[in-house]
Amino acid sequence: MEKRCPALDTTGRNIHAEAAALRALGPATQVELPGGVVVWSVTSHSVIKSMLSNPKVTKSARNHWPAFYNGELNPSWEMISWVAMDNVSTSYGKDHLRLRRLIGKAFTPRRTEAIRPLVVGLTNMLLDGLAAAEPGEVVDLKERFAYPLPGMLVAELIGMGEQQRAATAKVIDMMVDTTVSPETAQNILLGWRGAMADLIAEKRANPGEDITSDLIAARDEDGSRLTEQELADTIFAILGAGSETTINFFDNAITELVTHPEQLELVLAGKATWDDVIDEILRVQSPLASLPLRYAAEDIELDGVTIPKGDPILINYAAVGRDPELHADSPEEFDIQREDKAHLSFGHGPHYCLGAGIARLVATVGLSTLFERFPDLTLAVTRDELVPMPTFIMNGHRQLPVYLTAQEARAEKVA
Repeated sequence: MEKRCPALDTTGRNIHAEAAALRALGPATQVELPGGVVVWSVTSHSVIKSMLSNPKVTKSARNHWPAFYNGELNPSWEMISWVAMDNVSTSYGKDHLRLRRLIGKAFTPRRTEAIRPLVVGLTNMLLDGLAAAEPGEVVDLKERFAYPLPGMLVAELIGMGEQQRAATAKVIDMMVDTTVSPETAQNILLGWRGAMADLIAEKRANPGEDITSDLIAARDEDGSRLTEQELADTIFAILGAGSETTINFFDNAITELVTHPEQLELVLAGKATWDDVIDEILRVQSPLASLPLRYAAEDIELDGVTIPKGDPILINYAAVGRDPELHADSPEEFDIQREDKAHLSFGHGPHYCLGAGIARLVATVGLSTLFERFPDLTLAVTRDELVPMPTFIMNGHRQLPVYLTAQEARAEKVA
């Protein structure tokens, strides 16, 4: 009887336990994705770091996944949006360098620092809205802070209006949901491509000081011409990467800090920094769990395992910081005073996150201002009652219900 490989839990109920179980099977092990697609799951820090910079491992399905370019993959596959894109995240070789050079102009340290006033303004606007909550009111901090802040910022950077942003955010939410049906997956693909086409048409008619207008203009530059699909898919990649991961970073950071009040106190007292918090969250609770997909451009030899040329690979980022080989001392525990907070949550090698500087800026401003305004913030449920998102791609919760003020303060206001 043929032995089947384990299927990933599409509901994401316990991504860390699942990663630990897969790690015990070896440096790479085959797992089944929705639709019966078999891929290699990699959970070892050393193997992942090597793969991220190995030219034998690429992100281009159209160049290196036979099931995709030969038409063997069902067009209605539940995860089709993750491999059908043609952008900086899925390009290869010279195309990747060309696209990265174009986009990199928008993420220089100088331009990152220039958006600080925008980040501060958006943060305070959202927190002003939270301050109007009634005493004792339960507030979903994910919906009202973690979700809109990065989304509004990235939308501003690409020149997208609020109505477009809200509509596209729903598409991204569905895209990371690994429990969707094939029919929904097709609607997702059509939905985000339609939204990007509308945005590009608008910016062609009315260009502005934004990334979309810059990329449209770049289409006519010698040596850096973008195809129409590259243009649309690259803008969507910026929107998705710049919002979804940061949303879940805030979700996890707030959860860890309010359930470890002694560590929050260290930061508020100046005995630790927000950089300590950011890197420890990225280590122990990587907002990106497993990113589809990479591919073996040649046979890859690991310790007793060969990943054949053309096979797809799933990198488990959430497993990296918890790998006992990297962090032997209680790797699953949140500790901002840990000396070594090594992680790969921004990637490594040629696909290292271009927006890492902006992500750190948003995280620092957002967290510091939130806890300055609401130092007594607490969960309104137990941590065990927080419901994971239905996905093995992202690491976060459906909601983050909190009280903004301490119980004593609420009682005084009510009295």
